[in-house]
Amino acid sequence: MKLGITRSTKGMTFSLYSKHATGVLLRLFEVGGEEPIDEVKLKREGDIWRIVIENPPETFEYTYLCDGPYDPKKGHLFNKEMDLIDPYAREINQSSKWNDRQKPPRGVYRKMEPFDWEGDSRPLIPEEELILYEMHVRGFTKDPSSKVERPGTFLGMIEKIPHLKELGINGVELLPVHTFYERGGNHFNYWGYATANFFSVMAPYGSPEEFKEMVKAFHSAGIEVILDVVYNHTNEGSYENYYYSFRGIDNASYYIVDENGYHNYSGCGNTFNCNNRAAMELILDSLRYFVTEFHIDGFRFDLAPILTRGEDGKPLEKPPLIEKISRDPILGPTKLIAESWDAAGLYQLGSFPSYRFGEWNDQFRNDIRQFIRGDGDLEKVKKRIIGSPDLFNSPRKSYNFVTIHDGFSLRDLVSYDKKHNEGNKEQNRDGMNDNLSWNCGVEGPTEDKKIIFLREKQMRNFFLALLISDGIPMLRMGDEYGHTQEGNNNTWCQDNALSYFLWEELEKNRSLFSFVAKLVTFRKKYLQKKKEVHWLDAPFLALMIDNQILAFFNPSDQSFDWNLPEKKWKVIIDTHDEGEKDVKEIFKINPYSAILLIAT
Repeated sequence: MKLGITRSTKGMTFSLYSKHATGVLLRLFEVGGEEPIDEVKLKREGDIWRIVIENPPETFEYTYLCDGPYDPKKGHLFNKEMDLIDPYAREINQSSKWNDRQKPPRGVYRKMEPFDWEGDSRPLIPEEELILYEMHVRGFTKDPSSKVERPGTFLGMIEKIPHLKELGINGVELLPVHTFYERGGNHFNYWGYATANFFSVMAPYGSPEEFKEMVKAFHSAGIEVILDVVYNHTNEGSYENYYYSFRGIDNASYYIVDENGYHNYSGCGNTFNCNNRAAMELILDSLRYFVTEFHIDGFRFDLAPILTRGEDGKPLEKPPLIEKISRDPILGPTKLIAESWDAAGLYQLGSFPSYRFGEWNDQFRNDIRQFIRGDGDLEKVKKRIIGSPDLFNSPRKSYNFVTIHDGFSLRDLVSYDKKHNEGNKEQNRDGMNDNLSWNCGVEGPTEDKKIIFLREKQMRNFFLALLISDGIPMLRMGDEYGHTQEGNNNTWCQDNALSYFLWEELEKNRSLFSFVAKLVTFRKKYLQKKKEVHWLDAPFLALMIDNQILAFFNPSDQSFDWNLPEKKWKVIIDTHDEGEKDVKEIFKINPYSAILLIAT
């Protein structure tokens, strides 16, 4: 039986799951109304409560009141006076304005006109051809320098598709777009990793119809849309007096909770009970809905090991949820990506229990960062460059990155030795302490031209390592122009220029953008098909690809004369010296630099 609201010739059916409730009341409101216009009791059919309304309004808001006993040992949490959101609500009465006063949360029903997809089809880009770009919907166009008509929204993103096309991107991974509440306490929840509802989209970003317009426009440009989804916890928090949906409807089913309280594998104190039948079906229904209704191309699962934990919190060898996701026919064409670690130390990189999932490869990040700064393990770096065969049976499983939203931006990675998160008002306690970064001699901004030049080289070295490596490369929004967060490595609450894409800075740093775009073009032309790699005898790291391409990295303060193999070579990239040139048998490799050559 479908949950949520369904229409038929008989009227409108409201269906709600609650195993432990003893009574459920439906309340209907006019949009924005304070008092209910109708209240009706639902009838129990097993663990499903349902009622048919014959002549409901065309548009309305609605909530549920659930009654039942409070039992701390079983986690039953009911308050018959608390208005609760339907977990299957397709829209929430969230304000369309960012940071607007939040209303008492309710589900919203309105009859939607059929959307004209104009023959849209998903690009279905093979993994080996995918070049991902991790981005934030609001941050991409919110800064006034974007000059878009609807800054900070789905529609605003459409206006900037030409930038992504010029860069060479063919897939975007959007930070959470499921409804979350952006204001909480003294902080903004800017990133959005605190979902309020798994079926509705973030109203300040736009309506469901506008989200579809964005997806259609991206598909028309040959760009896939992948969503970062947070099914491991919700934003109901870790306090029993703060709830609005799952807790009051069926706390014991939706959360891992016992006599000792809520299990904390998410770092938020309220881990979702993902392999409980009700929670599992809700997650599956949510995923299917975004594929069928919004034509989404894939999902990146935040703290994915939580999805493998049983109802007692222990990891399952064959978690039912992962099995069902992996074999679901509707999800078959989609890309599935796991963040293979959770906040409680369960680390499953290379061993995530599904043949279908790719995985964020944080070992790539760590090993490449150490190597480029000059103290890495050469053998580990070789494995990362050829697709991490020590971790995966195929390079297509490895989603490679040097930087992501969580941590330093690329410019900060080469400009700061320590985090500087004082602006988060948590006494600089938050965020990673060991960033494997190097400030190149001075902490933060400097006018020293030698250090500035070194930092520019190091950023280029990182891009070169990322884009010649086997696996799926993922770039972080803003790194293509060298965005700085001023040393803040945890900008989850920074709704300002620290987090926004600064389009004027892009114009000032066009040379770095052009460098990245050139590398992306080179990768597409020469490096996407199966490659044969030979390691060459040279100081530090040298490799030949398909007997045609040479790459050399020198992460030291010494220069080297390198005897090139006997061919005619052309320098495509030298991070120390711009410009292409033909070279002879001996080539000078400058300190902290890398080169890319092709046989002519």
